[in-house]
Amino acid sequence: MFFNSPLQNSRSLLAAMGTQMFIYHEDRIPTDSAVVVVSNHRSFMDAPLLMAGLGHSIRIACHHYMGQVPVMQEIIKQLGCFPLEKPEYRQQAFLQQATRLLTTHQWVGVFPEGAQPMVQLTKPHEVGRFQRGFAHLALRAPVKDLAILPVAIASLEETVNSTVPLRLLRLFDPSEPLFEQPGRHPMVLHHRVSVLVGHPYWITPKHREQYQGKQAKKVVAHVADTCRDEIAKLLHQSFSG
Repeated sequence: MFFNSPLQNSRSLLAAMGTQMFIYHEDRIPTDSAVVVVSNHRSFMDAPLLMAGLGHSIRIACHHYMGQVPVMQEIIKQLGCFPLEKPEYRQQAFLQQATRLLTTHQWVGVFPEGAQPMVQLTKPHEVGRFQRGFAHLALRAPVKDLAILPVAIASLEETVNSTVPLRLLRLFDPSEPLFEQPGRHPMVLHHRVSVLVGHPYWITPKHREQYQGKQAKKVVAHVADTCRDEIAKLLHQSFSG
């Protein structure tokens, strides 16, 4: 099933699972530039959906425990994903690794909602609060012509299965408070899904100047909130249209 590139592997995985995917606003996808892709997140299938939908291999940051579970290790490796470090090293290691990727014009993917919607399953039209690490990354990275690309994944038809007990996952990541609760880890399988590309948010010299000064918190919040609002708008359009 697996070939050479994360993009090929993503297409093969979705084909094997019989997932029907619809792509909207492909004309918004940047070309010849470094890109930080941000998206809502409810399923392990979201990473291959982003790559197949955008037609590009993406180095996607994933939860720490995925790099600890034997079978999951191999899957994320084949998809080109990189697991986050333990909490005490997470932010610095993420910024360093993602910056190295962007400086070589590779695409980096981030799910700013974190693991919560994967464990405490949300509705397909909902998008949670965004963590702001991707905004710090984009504003710090010494890369010209850098765009943040918001993408909405709208699940039109899905199956939700229960998998392993959440507390069992504490063996692989005891630092994750989400794994302290009872119940099982839900697993969303997309059968029909829309991938909607938002307007790219281009990082300008003015943004970086503000980030280095007194307006740092303000510009980070603006970048993060703008991208989240774009995804929320696309989801609303998908489910109300």
